[in-house]
Formats: sequence, structure tokens, C-alpha cells
Amino acid sequence: MTPETGARPEPLADAGSWRGVVARFARDRWAVAALGFVVLLLLGALGAPWLVENLLHQSAFRQHMMDRIAIGGRQVDVVSDAGVPVGPNPRFRLGADLSGRDVLSRILYGARVSLLVATLGTALAMLLGLGAGLSAGYYGGWLDNVVSRFVDAMMSIPVLLLAIALASVLREGRLWVIVLILGLVNWTYLARIIRAEVLSLRERDFVEAARALGARDRAIVGRQLIPNLTGPLLVFATLSMAGNILLESALSFLGVGIQPPTPSWGNMIQEGVGFYNVAWWITLFPGLAILLTVVSLNLIGDGLRDALAPSTQARPQP
Repeated sequence: MTPETGARPEPLADAGSWRGVVARFARDRWAVAALGFVVLLLLGALGAPWLVENLLHQSAFRQHMMDRIAIGGRQVDVVSDAGVPVGPNPRFRLGADLSGRDVLSRILYGARVSLLVATLGTALAMLLGLGAGLSAGYYGGWLDNVVSRFVDAMMSIPVLLLAIALASVLREGRLWVIVLILGLVNWTYLARIIRAEVLSLRERDFVEAARALGARDRAIVGRQLIPNLTGPLLVFATLSMAGNILLESALSFLGVGIQPPTPSWGNMIQEGVGFYNVAWWITLFPGLAILLTVVSLNLIGDGLRDALAPSTQARPQP
């Protein structure tokens, strides 16, 4: 079943069904706008080295603490004697941070980290959740009981507490560690969704027909079940990426995620939170980046969910 609505989308194994999904998604202006923003953000993240060097003429890592720049016809320190960096200006378009680094450049590089970690973490969660959900739903019996009870136990633990515990134990702060944490704390949601879908799909006529023709379990799963699970997987991927960006930012903010000098939106906010009253731009702009990205991914997920299950939008006429 799709998240939140409980609606069961129609199988999407043929190209005609996908064309209908794309057409319905294109009618959702908010979802299309959100997709455009995410695509631009992805292009900006991929091209960050070129953009920072050739358009911004800055660096995400070079410190300008001792530099002076001209603003309004007068020379000012990038970082004052009191430790307050310069705000948004023609040289530092979104201001400088406490070390005199360009905030906009670091946001672009932080997008690379946040999107990469969220994408890989979602991919790992999908791999684990798909395998567990397919096994439990298709074979049933004792395997279903074991997997379901383990999923229930994992879901009873608050996600943030589990992520902090794993991050504290591993104590690395490297990208692969954060990816592993995000995958391990999120796969249970997909496993439950996939199990419910497979319990329904395995009783459908096309699966029974494949069995009658002598198809092996591997062929039934690969050719009949997985193609018809694409819709729930797409919805989960977009919503999970939004949650992973928030979770990675929270871990970095708490000091157990991505470690400086590698920029991520979470550790950028953490670096400037003590100076929010005098250097608000250090926390505001990374926070806006998180907000816009998460909202956009949620809008895309909602648009996909509605496009995959159009019957959920129907309302009785008075």
C-alpha cells in the first residue's frame, strides 16, 4: 500500500500505464515545480567546483579571516576583531562564516554531501527493505513471522536515537558510515510496505498463471512482482530522501555526522548557531536549503502517490 493513504495503486508493468502516470504527475504544478527545483539543485551540486571557481570566484575551503574587502566605498574586515564575519555583499553573496569562508560556496558543496548521502542511504534502505519485504510476503510462514517481529522491534526504537547510538559507536563521521546509518534505520518502513503489497500480488491471476506454467520463484519475483512494486518504491524513495536529508543534518548538527572541514548543511548550521543574533546568515541560508529541498522532495512524493493512485483523489459529487 502507498504511504499515508493506504490506497493500492494499479500494476504498472506496461508502458501505457506509465504514460498515464507521467500525464497525471505533469498536471500537478506544485510537484512539477518541486521537481524542477530538485533538478537545478542536483545540477548545482554536480557542478559546484566549476560554479564556485568560475562564477563565484570563491572557494568553499579558503579562509579569509585576515582579508579586507571594499563595501560601499570603504574597506572592512571579512572577520572583525570581535569575530563577527561580514554579511551578504557583492563579494560574499550570502555572507561569510566565522572562518571567513564563502557561505554560498559551502552551501553548494554541502548540497553534494547531503544529496549523495541521502541518495545512497535511500538506496541501501530500499535494497534491505525490498529483500526483507519480498521474502516475508512471498514465502510467508515462519519467515514472515520472524521478519515481521524483527521489523516491529526495530520500528519501536526512535529513529533519531538509534541513529545517534550507531554514529556514537562507529565514531567515524565519514560518508560511508553515515550512509550505513541512514540505510539501517530506514529499511523497516519499506519492508512493511513491500510485505503488504506482495501479500496481495501473490494471489493475483498473473502470478497464479506463472506458477501454472511452471515458473520458478525467482522468475515470478523478478518478472511479475518487482515490476509491479515500482510505484511504491518510487514514492518511498522520494519521501525517504527527504527524511534522510533531515536526519543527516541532525546528526551533523549534533556533532556525530559529517565532520568539518567537509561542509554539510547540518554542520554549517551548528558552526553558526552561537552567533545567530549577529551573524544570522550563517544559519539561515543552510536552513533554507534544507527546508526547500525537503519540501520539494515531499511534494514530488505526494505527486507520485496521487499519480500512481488517481482513485484516491476522487470525491463524491454533491
